[in-house]
Amino acid sequence: MAQPKMTVQQCLDQLRLTPERLRELTSGVPPELLRTAPGPDEWSANDVLAHLRACADRWGEAATRILEEDHPQIRGTEPRIWITKTNYLDLEFAPSLRAFVRQRKVLLGLLDSVQPEDWQRTGTLVGAGKHVDLTAHTYVERLARHERPHIRQIAKATSALTG
Repeated sequence: MAQPKMTVQQCLDQLRLTPERLRELTSGVPPELLRTAPGPDEWSANDVLAHLRACADRWGEAATRILEEDHPQIRGTEPRIWITKTNYLDLEFAPSLRAFVRQRKVLLGLLDSVQPEDWQRTGTLVGAGKHVDLTAHTYVERLARHERPHIRQIAKATSALTG
């Protein structure tokens, strides 16, 4: 069953919360533990942050383009492929988190000024099969909804390693 759509305010609240929660969950954790996976086939906190940054790059850019351009064509890019074109996995957690926080502030600066009717502006997703029109709200919701389980993942990883 499909989850109910998040409201714009719920999306914005989640996007504000994510950097705060990441700071709280990792404060005082030694850098080497943030790069340590809690178990086989699991991601370290650093891996999760790198993934969150890649998703924020792609989906945040899509929402921004929809809000700033007239019905843009957005090339479908899988964040798991995009991450291979970055150095996110190689960075230490603290500088990566600082970069994530800066990026999030810029995105929220834009989103906080969006007029209610502009949340329904659309762009066309291309390059991933059938062309699909998606709204700015869709991309922002995708980003917000996606971050919640990854915050829990970081909480689990740091808890398992710090006992």
